[in-house]
Amino acid sequence: MHNDTVETIIGAAVVAVAVFFLIFAYRNSDATGVAGYEVTAKMSRVDGIAVGTDVRMSGIKIGTVAAMTLDPSYLVTVHIHVRDDVKIPDDSSLVVTSSGLLGGSYLSISPGGSDKMLAANGVIRNTQGSIDMMGLISRFVGSGASSGNSSNANGAAPAGPKP
Repeated sequence: MHNDTVETIIGAAVVAVAVFFLIFAYRNSDATGVAGYEVTAKMSRVDGIAVGTDVRMSGIKIGTVAAMTLDPSYLVTVHIHVRDDVKIPDDSSLVVTSSGLLGGSYLSISPGGSDKMLAANGVIRNTQGSIDMMGLISRFVGSGASSGNSSNANGAAPAGPKP
């Protein structure tokens, strides 16, 4: 009988701690919602970006990715939720970037110089999608391996002055 009481108290304590952590995580996340407006952008590649990804301006988080859809022309429409207190010039640009070499990806908005600001449901027209780092690395490694080879793509020796 004594063991049952101790096990019940320990179980209740574990459940209380779990509930505390869930409440803490919910309050410290963006799940509670923030007042703001939505803008969209069309991008060719969004590798590393997902719903909930940070959107930053000058290194400061100003919003999140709310949704992404693929349109018939194979461009991705990114729906961005931006805080109400941040106004974005209509000639701003949007780039997929990362936090260092091994860091996660995020969207970075570089403000333009226009006096006109994007309204709710506005479109950021200047975009640059993500860069395929593995493709670049494999190209670099592939070109380095072939640079020591003295023949060209046809298998012939390179043209040049004869000794």
